Amino acid sequence: MRRIQAGSALSAFGLGFTVPYLYVYVAQVRDLGAATAGIVLAVFAMAALVVLPFSGRAIDRRGPVPVLLVASVVAAVGAVAMGFASSVPAAVGAAALLGAGTAVLQPALATMIVWCSTPVGRTRAFAMQFFLQNLGLGVGGLIGGLLVDTSRPGSFILLFSIEAAMFLVLAAVVGTVRMPGSPALRGARPSEGGKGGGVRALLGHKAMVQLCVLGFVLFFACYGQFESGLAAYGTEAAGIEPSTLGIALAANTAVIVAAQFLVLKFVERRKRTRVIAAVGLIWTVAWLIAGYAGLGHGSQAMATAAFVSTYALFGLGEAMLSPTVAPLVADLAPESMVGQYNSAFALVKQLALAVGPAVGGPMGAALHGPYIVTFVLFSLGITFLAVRLGRQLTPEQNQPSLAAAKPSKVVARHLPEKETAAV
Repeated sequence: MRRIQAGSALSAFGLGFTVPYLYVYVAQVRDLGAATAGIVLAVFAMAALVVLPFSGRAIDRRGPVPVLLVASVVAAVGAVAMGFASSVPAAVGAAALLGAGTAVLQPALATMIVWCSTPVGRTRAFAMQFFLQNLGLGVGGLIGGLLVDTSRPGSFILLFSIEAAMFLVLAAVVGTVRMPGSPALRGARPSEGGKGGGVRALLGHKAMVQLCVLGFVLFFACYGQFESGLAAYGTEAAGIEPSTLGIALAANTAVIVAAQFLVLKFVERRKRTRVIAAVGLIWTVAWLIAGYAGLGHGSQAMATAAFVSTYALFGLGEAMLSPTVAPLVADLAPESMVGQYNSAFALVKQLALAVGPAVGGPMGAALHGPYIVTFVLFSLGITFLAVRLGRQLTPEQNQPSLAAAKPSKVVARHLPEKETAAV
């Protein structure tokens, strides 16, 4: 598990070097224009949408380690190609490789964590992964900002080369991991994939479908707005300086890093769906504070403080979700479909991240009041959907700590019956 977590953190560290600067690199440093930069970002996202439907089945059939090794190499090749891309075809091709490779890494890593953890320990394992990934992204972005120089394309070649090296380090570290079976508490996970298997079985799993709908709303109302609608709203409606956006993102990361393990004990003792419902309420408050920042009549300092607080509250919600949602996906998945369930949920996330900016960007820039009202309603929708999902889950799926004490008692009570049956 330590090697998996270390590799995950290092890959996030590599991504942090380039993700914040990809648009600037393509549009300004390589002088390919804003339109090309938009196409590159779109291709990056579309590549993920193309490969994710197939990656889950590959993970379940071949195992997560071989799939991750291939994805790491593809991502590394894409990163190096992007560093040397000086034409539109080269940049688009590199974005396709980079997007496809990085998209597969997350479900493969998630499946490895599932296979190397118990359902009770899974909550803490995914919390640790989220913490280390955010820390890696933040540190990578900070160091990348010190190295980057828009007047020197060579500085970006260095950044993309570091990113490629981190992907290869991930492959080397994870390649040494020996995967055990996929443990599950009795009653926590279905044992059969359903008739027909694959997509048909997943779509027939009512709880998983509801979780995917909930996941789309979660990612659409939060991550899908960070660098698009909320940023546009802050600068246009609240008069926030562009530099303040960096401070707000830093506040978001700082809250995640500081609060992750503080909220973990709170999360472990409560039903998962109630935690998600609480996140919806927290984000409702965050959007109301953002409304005050842009629509209120306070001073500019108050508006700036309110806007930064919005990002901080989003960070608190993210810290509560990281040990909740991903483990729930794992516990809903049949034994033979863990990879497919993780990939399906990753696909839902990618769709939300693609649709979120397209919807939120124009609204945040021009329709200030409707923008806030819309996402207040989406946040309240998270609470509603979480409560509804709770009715579809078994007690063990909703709160694994309840099942932790059951095995010894259940086994002690049922073993004689099994022995009698055998005789």
